[in-house]
Amino acid sequence: MKLFVTDHRLVSSQYIMIKNSDQYLIDKTLEGDTSAFGELVDRYQNFVYTIAIRILKVSEEAEEVAQDSFIKAYDSLKTFRGDAKFSTWLYRIVYHKSLDRVKMNKRHRAYEINEEITDDSLNHIENGLEFMLSEERTGIIKRCISELPAEDAAIITLFYFEEQSVKEISKVTDLTEDNIKIKLYRSRKKLFSLLESYIKPEISDRNGKAI
Repeated sequence: MKLFVTDHRLVSSQYIMIKNSDQYLIDKTLEGDTSAFGELVDRYQNFVYTIAIRILKVSEEAEEVAQDSFIKAYDSLKTFRGDAKFSTWLYRIVYHKSLDRVKMNKRHRAYEINEEITDDSLNHIENGLEFMLSEERTGIIKRCISELPAEDAAIITLFYFEEQSVKEISKVTDLTEDNIKIKLYRSRKKLFSLLESYIKPEISDRNGKAI
C-alpha cells in the first residue's frame, strides 16, 4: 500500500532553495569549491562596497576595503557558526575594516545636530524617506548620507537600505541594542538636517499642502 506520494516539483523546488542558500555555498567553499565563494561575492559585493563607501567616502579606498573584507571572510569562513545570518557576519567584517581605515587615516569629521528637530519632524522624515525610496529617488538620500560621519552613515545604510534590524546592526557593530537605538535616533536627526530641504517639498507635493 502506498503511504505517501512525493511531489517531485516540491522536492525540486526545495533542492533549488537549499542549493541557492548561503549555507550551501559556505559548505561547498569549505569543501574546496572556490567557485561557490565566488557566488557569495557576486551576491554581496554591491552592498559590501556600499557600506565601505558610506564610511570611507573615497571610492578607491572603499574598493580596497571591500576586497580585503572578502579575503578576510574567505580566510575566516571556518569560524562562521551560523548564529547570525551570513550577511550580518560579512557586514561586520567590512564595517570594522572600514573604521580601521578611517582611524589609520586619522580622518575626523565634525557635524552639528539641528537640536530644533522634533520627534514629529522625525516622523515626517520617515514618511519622506519611504516616499523617496518607493519612487527610487535614492540619489538624493545617498548624497546626504555621504555627508554624515562614518559610523552614522553605516548605521543609516544598514537600517534603511539593507533593512537590518536593531539586533542585527548590534551584531555588525559590536554596540549594544540600546546604543544602536540612540545612535540611530541621532543619525536620523543629522540626516534630516541634510534632507529637510528635499523632503518637505516632496511631502507637500504629495499631500497638496505645505507642512
